[in-house]
Amino acid sequence: MTALAGIDVVYAEAGRAWRQALWLEGTPTVADALAALRRACPGWPAAALAPAACAVYGRPVLPETPLRDGDRLELLRPLPTDPKRARRERAAATKTPR
Repeated sequence: MTALAGIDVVYAEAGRAWRQALWLEGTPTVADALAALRRACPGWPAAALAPAACAVYGRPVLPETPLRDGDRLELLRPLPTDPKRARRERAAATKTPR
């Protein structure tokens, strides 16, 4: 009998979150989990089905990273703006002229 790995896949956008449990055979990789998610959840947002990056419990992972039973695979989307640039722009806007 082949061992199954239970993986939780999560994705969030402003005001909404998705969660799906997947059972995968053997030692699945991140890429295997994404392929299974596309088959199981075609109604998820396009950004979730083709994420900018992935993480397991907040740590970035590559598509070839093996997953273990109980892992939480987080699907990440790109940031709308660069945080450093946004901070510089806010700081410049609040400076008082001399």
